[in-house]
Amino acid sequence: MQRFDQQYEEWLTRNLENEINPRRKEFLGKGLGHGTVEFLRAVWFPAVGNLDHLFPEWEVRDFNNGYRYLDLAYMPGGVKGGIEIQGFGPHARDLDVRRFKDLCRRHCLLALDGWTFLPIAYPSIVEEPKQCQQLVLSFIGKFITTDVPSNLTWLEAETLRFARRLLRTFTPLELAHHLKVSDRHTRRILHKLVELQLLDITGGQQRYRTYQLRV
Repeated sequence: MQRFDQQYEEWLTRNLENEINPRRKEFLGKGLGHGTVEFLRAVWFPAVGNLDHLFPEWEVRDFNNGYRYLDLAYMPGGVKGGIEIQGFGPHARDLDVRRFKDLCRRHCLLALDGWTFLPIAYPSIVEEPKQCQQLVLSFIGKFITTDVPSNLTWLEAETLRFARRLLRTFTPLELAHHLKVSDRHTRRILHKLVELQLLDITGGQQRYRTYQLRV
């Protein structure tokens, strides 16, 4: 995946060169963890197509004046999204009570500080990358709701935004209620977006189909 490798190297170098905080610079200089790199390679980049607004090993202060580091911070326009890759060994199989409590406290502090947090299990990256990509698109949809093709009508664009905000498939009836249009008009919108390869049909007979954002 040559395109990813090139963008990744440029992105990591840019973060390292622009960092003036010696603590974060030291972390970046050691390189990113295997789980973080695989998440970017197999999940984020295929779903998003770039590494914009992502900051690795992002430093945050906790309530005890200590420092913690997020695997990835996603901060378009100053919003605060945090992504952490949970390795199976340290975060599940070998997790003792003290570390489990610290992990929960960490998540609480991030939430109280206004972070939207997305934990991703490493086994899911390996075994279920498509599902992880869908989670990423929904995560991004929490922050960016206007990035849609310019040739779409307002209702078509809002359908894409609606799909991005969901963590599941949706029915034409749900979309009709959201858009406040007729069932027939809703199905025309969905048919066009499927033809444009922006939505996927996920199941059901024609009248009872469900849809989701294409990844």
